Amino acid sequence: MKTKNIKSVESQPRINVVTLGCSKNIYDSEVLMGQLKGNAFDVVHEAEKVGKNDIVVINTCGFIDNAKQESIDTILQYSELKEQGKIGKVIVTGCLSERYKPELEAEITNVDSWFGTNDLQNLLRSVGANYKHELIGERMLTTPSHFAYFKIAEGCNRPCSFCAIPLMRGKHVSKPIDELVAEAKSLAKNGTKELILIAQDLTYYGLDLYSKRNLDELLRRLSDVNGIEWIRLQYAYPSGFPMEILDAMNERENICKYLDMPLQHISDDMLKSMRRGITKQKTIDLVNQIRDKVPNIALRTTLITGYPGETEQDFEEMQQWVEETRFDRLGCFTYSHEEKTHAHSLVDDVPDEVKQERSDAIMEIQQGISMEKNQQKVGKVFKVLIDKKEQGHFVGRTEFDSPEVDNEVLIDANRDYATPGTFVQVKIESAEDFDLYGQIVK
Repeated sequence: MKTKNIKSVESQPRINVVTLGCSKNIYDSEVLMGQLKGNAFDVVHEAEKVGKNDIVVINTCGFIDNAKQESIDTILQYSELKEQGKIGKVIVTGCLSERYKPELEAEITNVDSWFGTNDLQNLLRSVGANYKHELIGERMLTTPSHFAYFKIAEGCNRPCSFCAIPLMRGKHVSKPIDELVAEAKSLAKNGTKELILIAQDLTYYGLDLYSKRNLDELLRRLSDVNGIEWIRLQYAYPSGFPMEILDAMNERENICKYLDMPLQHISDDMLKSMRRGITKQKTIDLVNQIRDKVPNIALRTTLITGYPGETEQDFEEMQQWVEETRFDRLGCFTYSHEEKTHAHSLVDDVPDEVKQERSDAIMEIQQGISMEKNQQKVGKVFKVLIDKKEQGHFVGRTEFDSPEVDNEVLIDANRDYATPGTFVQVKIESAEDFDLYGQIVK
């Protein structure tokens, strides 16, 4: 959530949920709101206007410095409104609260309650609501109803040196397949057509419940749900990658040829220090195997620049690999030195400006790759899911694009008409770095 001017209005008591951070937090907020709604509360998400009796629940992010600062700023913003008598209560939950509760309680004294990532039942009790088991799978979507983030597991067992997620989310816990299928059916009944599968690590799914990696079976079961037209995979882990999920992808038309697999780096020294459990050559081999098995797959990855000890040679190795590998989608983060992680014992020795320069250089390479790949789509026809109408265009995505982070297809609303939440066939007429422009074909 971007900081915005909040207007004060008289209103009946209600609960306003404010969400910061990643798609996992969005999912958690939706579950919370579903429970509150089931308890007959008036619930809103990120309302611009607040009432003096409102209870504001802030679902925070504690992942990296920028996200932590945004969460703190948001808590302070609503705390000030409480001091002024413009809202009733402030409740804080989520990753930041899980990780820094004692410090936050000492510093920000007018927050009414602090809860962690697994405190849903306690949070509900604090506002006079009961956790309703019959509502498992029910959510109040904050996304457009035609797509939904779909969390299949919580926590993470990976030992990555730079990551504080296990500190905030705990060990990996898979949700049972039958429970997930029931949730998918409920979503489909309410108009959801695309499931975006999320977890800290999708590919670990099932090991704790079924003593084997079981993502392929889950995919097939979800694929059978009537009304689900796209299933998208985000946050796969490269080490121990279950190749059988690619068989499911090839077998089922409604499993998108799309894979988000954060690889973080390619230098062997960096991968070893990051405790990624994989080498440069094994990473290269894995990418090649995935592309061989699913030739038209869109591969998305995320990289980190400026990790402790990253030399110019390490960075140049990563640059060259990005140029050679030609990922379809790529994001880049600068390293954030996080307390209580393994990497925090290392010296954060790459200056911030160098971290940023390296990140910018990677994204410049990717911009050129994206432009070339988009130009190759001109003249071709793609199935597009329309997300919204905005500034004279209908805006949609192909199966190779996830919301918020990937390319969009723009259709001139003066020439064509489409209904958000529907699929249309679009012929691509022109392309830019990260956008495609097209016309609907009948």
